[in-house]
Amino acid sequence: MEERKEVEEGGGGGGGEEEMELRVLVVDDSPVDRRIVEGLLKRSGEGIFEVISVDSGKKAMEVLGLNEGKAESPTANERKIDIILTDYCMPEMTGYDLLKAVKEQSFPKPIPVVIMSSENEPQRISRCQAVGAEEFILKPLQTKDVLRLKNYARPTALTPKTGTKRKMPLDLLAETNGSETRSRLSAGVAVA
Repeated sequence: MEERKEVEEGGGGGGGEEEMELRVLVVDDSPVDRRIVEGLLKRSGEGIFEVISVDSGKKAMEVLGLNEGKAESPTANERKIDIILTDYCMPEMTGYDLLKAVKEQSFPKPIPVVIMSSENEPQRISRCQAVGAEEFILKPLQTKDVLRLKNYARPTALTPKTGTKRKMPLDLLAETNGSETRSRLSAGVAVA
């Protein structure tokens, strides 16, 4: 029914490192569950999550710029969603259907999809992971689940967060000290 966009803003944290903002598309037909996930993202994410919430897979497709499973244009994903966090059981279009539709697209940068469900069904979990889900999280979500979302974001998806204390273009940063650049760029990326 509704599409909400909430941005957590604030000053930069300690340590002088630049904070980055991740855009999370939350898809859940339950308004209560959406609110819980939004709250967890805002409280647990240390201000790095921008939350865009929709109540159906079809609305998620619209946000992603997809029309009946096909990208409307190469730059259709104007909002540059970094992560999709979707419920599995929804009317009309399930989280699994949304996962398949997103993974079938040839986005310049693949969008990680995390499925959440209150039902712990091994076949469902295996099916989602086989199609490309980054993770299958059981509801109710916890702080540790939300914090793991940062690991799925791709470095190219990160954009500087407004309101930080220090901003420096990456090309200038690269000129200052190459080894320092590598450590800062890879600090938030999990290596499998």
